[in-house]
Amino acid sequence: MAYLNVNNQSLYYQDHGDKDAPVILFMHGFLMSSEMFDSQIEFFSSYRIITFDARAFGKTKWDGKPFSLYDTVNDCMAILDHLGIEKVILAGMSQGGYAALRVALRFPVRVQGLILISTSAHIDSEEVKAGYKEVRDTWVDHGLVPPLHENLMTGIIGPKEGNECYWDKWTPSWQARTGEEIFHAMNNLLDRDDIQSFLPDIKCPTLIIHGDQDFGVPFSMGEYLYQNLPNVVGFIKVEDAAHGAIMTHADTVNGTLLYHLENHLLPQLEKQD
Repeated sequence: MAYLNVNNQSLYYQDHGDKDAPVILFMHGFLMSSEMFDSQIEFFSSYRIITFDARAFGKTKWDGKPFSLYDTVNDCMAILDHLGIEKVILAGMSQGGYAALRVALRFPVRVQGLILISTSAHIDSEEVKAGYKEVRDTWVDHGLVPPLHENLMTGIIGPKEGNECYWDKWTPSWQARTGEEIFHAMNNLLDRDDIQSFLPDIKCPTLIIHGDQDFGVPFSMGEYLYQNLPNVVGFIKVEDAAHGAIMTHADTVNGTLLYHLENHLLPQLEKQD
């Protein structure tokens, strides 16, 4: 657990596990932080697990300026360079997946594999963008008001019933987010480019994880990645899971992910070596 001062930011990151083990770097989604991967850090103890907090979230000390997904790409690469890691398996959830895809496109030699969680290569429709702008502007003008809090929690975590521990865990963190942070973090998503046509260029082995009740990034977006990436080695459909499936359904996902890693993704990497 440390900070890296780079790109005019002070990036909070964690580095767990044996330095000689296969490396997985996890990137979190909007409104979340690296804490969403606590279960994976514990479960994948035989791997070297890296996480970091994106700009405007978690413990990272952001400079307050506008940023894009390509800034997250550069932050990710800066951490890998700082740690002396040449090759990595990138795991990205939602916003983190948007960034992971772009890392794979810009730095294909460095990315051994991808784990794409509740994410998409699409840009949002105008209707979806209008909804995001309403979230952004409400937060800026009024803060995390109860209706906004409930809608976002339900969309990301799932209904409160059965998910109280996650609602309780993330509510204080969300309440601490300022209007300025949300304004720029949301614009970072709204302004992202469409990379669908570049998916055939991503040759590394890829695993896809998606909840079948995900309405933030619909399940069909995961299916699109499955159909259009050239080297998908597994598609984990998480039953009855919303957007945060990797966290809320970790007991189910972790074991299945480990199976696909060790039986489908890593064997491809061993053949390349």
